[in-house]
Amino acid sequence: MGDTFDVDLFVIGGGSGGVRAARISAGYGARVMLAEEYRVGGTCVIRGCVPKKLMVYAGRFADEFEDAAGFGWTLQPPRFDWSVLKARRDAEVTRLEGIYDANLIRAGVEIVPERAVIEDAHTVRLTGSGRCVRARVILVAVGARPVKEPAIPGTELAITSDGVFELESLPERILVIGGGYIAVEFAGVFASLGARTTLLHRGDRLLRGFDDEIRDALGEAYAKRMDLRLGRTVQRLERSGGAILAHLDDGARVEVDQVLVATGRRPYVAGLGLEAAGIALDGAGAIPVDAYSRTSVPSIYAVGDVTNRANLTPIAIREGHAFADTVFGGRPTCVDHRLIPTAVFSTPEIGVVGHNEDVARAACGEIDVYKAAFRPMKATLSGRDERTLMKVLVDRASDKVVGVHVFGHDAGEVIQAVGIAVTMGATKADFDRTVAVHPTAAEELVTMRVPAVTKTPVGVG
Repeated sequence: MGDTFDVDLFVIGGGSGGVRAARISAGYGARVMLAEEYRVGGTCVIRGCVPKKLMVYAGRFADEFEDAAGFGWTLQPPRFDWSVLKARRDAEVTRLEGIYDANLIRAGVEIVPERAVIEDAHTVRLTGSGRCVRARVILVAVGARPVKEPAIPGTELAITSDGVFELESLPERILVIGGGYIAVEFAGVFASLGARTTLLHRGDRLLRGFDDEIRDALGEAYAKRMDLRLGRTVQRLERSGGAILAHLDDGARVEVDQVLVATGRRPYVAGLGLEAAGIALDGAGAIPVDAYSRTSVPSIYAVGDVTNRANLTPIAIREGHAFADTVFGGRPTCVDHRLIPTAVFSTPEIGVVGHNEDVARAACGEIDVYKAAFRPMKATLSGRDERTLMKVLVDRASDKVVGVHVFGHDAGEVIQAVGIAVTMGATKADFDRTVAVHPTAAEELVTMRVPAVTKTPVGVG
């Protein structure tokens, strides 16, 4: 590799995609430097998936305590301490951050705790020290950041998802604005932990892009757990004594102690120097790349949320690995973004792989829709008013399973296993010949025999 460069690879961003790319590239013998201005681990480890899931677990104990009585347990009224959860959660995040650091160092990657900006196609400047580094290849893996959109008067009074992890106490009353993953998951967490929670979304259903029946099931479940307001927007926020007063478009006012705006995330590209290198952003403010994550500048690549392809941690990891294989491993590799198992850690959970019903009809024409809706076995003794919903969508012509949707306990765990079968191209006949594990909720996925009758007659047997 050329001697005119200080390093073979300079990675800007120490999140999931950047870390994986750096480690694998170093394993191929590349000289790698990685700059991270905040903490190694990125959104997922530091202020996203991992600490959020720990909070989800904490909230679900409330249901477990209630359910225990139906199984013969007598418990003293439980008491939740936010400070204990915060301390233990933060300690776990710090532990994981240390592991990320150690793995990079062990791989031979040089970590620079500074912000880095691009000067030209092969030069990166470290803003803290002013040092310039010449790299044969530059990889941008800076991810995305939460935004408060649309801008309204008083928006400075609200926090974003990043701010959730800085709260020193559990708000007694909180307004969550948004209808996507982040809003749904945090609203569920706060409600479960005992905060009087209002979830407000401008649309008529939560989770745009998911199957409509799953969205309806979530809406019904959340309406029982919190104050759910759909089809509404916030016009302005203002201080009211020690509280925050939200004025809604229908004239209503909601007084809370905290407002969380979770309406979206945008690629973190401001001031990155992309223009200097000749890279133009797309309409969403993301970095356009080809199938191999290469930008319009041959020496500069980008992976993860900054490219706005499929904004999920496992995808960023796969893209980072594929980049390393392609550029330094001599094995050109691209990531297939068409079939991605995913989960929403609401309560109840949602797990999905493949098409929703509307997309399946558009893509396949005639489909068969298999459905199972039932009360979970655990609820028969606990008395909890909860339903589980499962859908399997099948292309009638090929018998291939093109979508699986699960709403209920441990849906995320279920869909990971089902995702293997769907990724391999499983047919409904393959599902049918799979022996059921009894008694489980997941056995319903392999015991559905008769297609359901739906409102749309096309493609339903």
